[in-house]
Formats: sequence, C-alpha cells, structure tokens
Amino acid sequence: MKKEVQNPAGMDSLSDIHAAAGLPAPAHPLNSLIDAATTQMITSKLPKTHVLKFYKISYKPSLSGKLRYGQSYYDFNEGGLLFAAPNQIIGPHSSNDGDICSRYTLLIHPDFLWNYPLAKKIRQYGFFSYSANEGLHLSDTEREIILSIFKNIEVELNSRIDDFSQDVIISQMELLLNYANRFYKRQFITRKVVNHTLLQKLEDLLNEYFDTEQTLNSGIPTVHYLSERLNISASYLSDLLRSLTGQNTQQFIQDKVIEKAKEKLSTTTLSVSEVAYALGFGHPQSFNKLFKAKTNVSPLAFRRAFN
Repeated sequence: MKKEVQNPAGMDSLSDIHAAAGLPAPAHPLNSLIDAATTQMITSKLPKTHVLKFYKISYKPSLSGKLRYGQSYYDFNEGGLLFAAPNQIIGPHSSNDGDICSRYTLLIHPDFLWNYPLAKKIRQYGFFSYSANEGLHLSDTEREIILSIFKNIEVELNSRIDDFSQDVIISQMELLLNYANRFYKRQFITRKVVNHTLLQKLEDLLNEYFDTEQTLNSGIPTVHYLSERLNISASYLSDLLRSLTGQNTQQFIQDKVIEKAKEKLSTTTLSVSEVAYALGFGHPQSFNKLFKAKTNVSPLAFRRAFN
C-alpha cells in the first residue's frame, strides 16, 4: 500500500505559531521575538513540517539531528543563525531526530515592514534563500553582537508602544541583517579550503557537462542544475562565487561557454552555427551576441584572427 504523503501545515499568522507552541498571543500581530529562556515553548506541539508566511531568524546555541529546508535535509550540529523566507518548508527530517531548539526566534510578517525601505531591501539578502547546511556560524564576539540586538528588540517589544516603537524595532532588524551579511562574508573567507574544493567541483562538473555533450540534449547548464548537483542552494553558490571570483554563477557559466567556444573555433572545422548548437544554443544569433559581448569580436573574426 502506498504511503500517504502528509502536506506541511500552514502557519499564516504569528498567532498560529504561538498557539501551536502553547504560547500566549504575540504582543504585536506582525512581529514576535520568542526567548526560550523566559517562555515555555512546547516544540513537541508544533507540526513536524510547516510553511511560514513570514520571515524567521533563529539563533540556535546547539543543534542535533537534521533540519529540512526546501527539498533537502542537512546535518547541522554547531549552532548559529538560521534564516528562512516566507513559503519555505521547515521541519525535522523524521520523528527520531528530536526537537531542534532555538534560544531566540524572531518572526517578522512582511506587512510589518510596509512603507519602510527594508520591505524591499530584505529580499536582497541572499541568505534567506540559503539551505540549512549553510547556516551562519558565529564566533564568540559575533555571538555577543547578535544576542545584544535580539535583546534590544525584546526590550522594545516589551516596552510601552509609542510613535517611535516601529522605527526602533525595524532599525534593529536592519542592523541584525547587516551584521549577518558581514559575518557571512567572513565565513566565506574562513572556509576557504572548503570553498575552493567546491569551486574545483564546479569546474569539473562543467567540464564533464560539455565534454559529454549534454548540451545537445539539455542545452546550456543552468544555475539550478549546478546547485542541485553540488547540494547547495543557488543563491549561496552565487554569493560564494562572487567572494572567490567576483562573478555570480550565471557569469561563471557564460565564461565556461566562451572557453569551450574558443576551443571549438580554433581546433575544429565546425561552422559557427554548428559550434553554437554543440554548445547548447537554440539560435546561433544568441551565441554570436554572447561571444561578442565577452570577447569584443565575433566568433568568425576570432577564428580568422586565430588562424
């Protein structure tokens, strides 16, 4: 008998997740900070997998088991910050993994940011689309900075609401996100060995793709294809490449396409159109346009100059 697939529970409001965790209603309907040190959050009552309609930022001092983010499962044992955007599937891998506890959990409904610049800017922080295995690991100093910001937000939420409350809370949220951005850049640097290994895997993956002529059936490799094969999120891959090469993934792919095009133009008698089709282009004009944009000469002019 086929096992029935259970759909993740929807959490449309902050009140929904508070009620599911056995907490009192949030002080503000669009913004909540849950402090595990002062609240009795019953994590066992939460649905094992759920979809939030708001942003979630969690500080986890220690973790065990596996956490699901999107379509993948990742070991995550060292603690740190974890970010989730609206409509992500979140939950443990299985009932045997146990509860994954956070010290602080900040929940932000998108409507809370309405009419503030952060409403648009928050979408530009790539780490909201990172997978759970790329959580932000904090040094002692970094941890103290992040915890102090959480504390500032907590104090403000528990204080008397006035005309400045929302301005202050949003400024603290933006400060938290900017520090997270800085610390992620530091993480790229401190994990250079791991990241350079990943870069080599990417190079090998692209070479294999072109050498086995997958382009004939599947076209030019996509960012999604590469990130899936490397088991990391597309946004993390692009941010990582920017830190190592100054290019995002799409630009990196295009450079590899031009490299392979130069090989074919200089070592084969294939026509320019045949080279374009061999590299996965549906139309030779698209190939000519990209080649000229990258090299300042047309494919035909390159072949003539090379010869």
